[in-house]
Amino acid sequence: MRRGTHPTMEFREGIPGPRQFGPEQQQLGHRAAFAALGETSFSNYVAATQPHLLPAARTFDAPRSGASHASPEALGVPHGTTIVALQFNEGVVIAGDRRATAGNVIAQRDIEKIFITDSHSAVGIAGSAGIAIEMIRLYSVELEHYEKIEGVQMSLDGKANRLAGMVRGNLGAAMQGFVVVPLFAGYDVDEPDPAKAGRIVTYDPTGGRYDEWLGYHAVGSGSVFAKSSLKKLHRTSADLETTVRTAVAALYDAADDDTATGGPDLVRKIWPVVVSITGAEGAVRRSESELAGIVERLVAERAENPGG
Repeated sequence: MRRGTHPTMEFREGIPGPRQFGPEQQQLGHRAAFAALGETSFSNYVAATQPHLLPAARTFDAPRSGASHASPEALGVPHGTTIVALQFNEGVVIAGDRRATAGNVIAQRDIEKIFITDSHSAVGIAGSAGIAIEMIRLYSVELEHYEKIEGVQMSLDGKANRLAGMVRGNLGAAMQGFVVVPLFAGYDVDEPDPAKAGRIVTYDPTGGRYDEWLGYHAVGSGSVFAKSSLKKLHRTSADLETTVRTAVAALYDAADDDTATGGPDLVRKIWPVVVSITGAEGAVRRSESELAGIVERLVAERAENPGG
């Protein structure tokens, strides 16, 4: 194995790689291959040298004649559910519940669906959990790789467009039911007004990208109920503390009506994952102790007024 290469990144016949460059370039291995390709995109580099490692390159065998279609439900594929994002006076907050379901069964009670992808952005996932998590991990490497090559962060619009391309690459799997629907939240460091710097971007399974200007959005099975809660509770002029509480309350309301959305678990001490993104602090995951206090106060209020 060539020094510096990952043990799983073996070269296969018919796949372009450093072997196809000259003797001097071969001595430099992957670095020469990358330089020759002239790519600042890590995923494009992998697509050119080791395409079998990309999620989009994997195919699902078509069912044989007379065989039933292998749906996500039949395979027991875990699904992530409800994610919310809210703009506030200093940036943006993104939060998600912790439940993953497989059909009518709870597949995992403490799955994490919110991922900090760089210093000023985070992504929440809904849909087929395994594919979504792999996609976001690759996306995080893509942003880090770009920053190392170029010496600067990718622009916020560049980040949003890059994620759209990765969602589009999953279209073949989405047509078979393995849908991934991310929710992107980021802080535009080039925007001088902090109240306008927080951005929310949504996607459809074909890779369509849509900026949300109402100040909030939700995706996943409980999104209808979460949006109804946010419509009544959220104000973009709110401060960070109030916005985090509103996000948790919206997830609580979604869990109250949607079986696939998990509410806070006071017995197991499982709280929603909440990430705030501001110009001063960047992307920060809110602490367990902070969320525990918010949840306990929220549950106490609902005990007095169960109708909300």
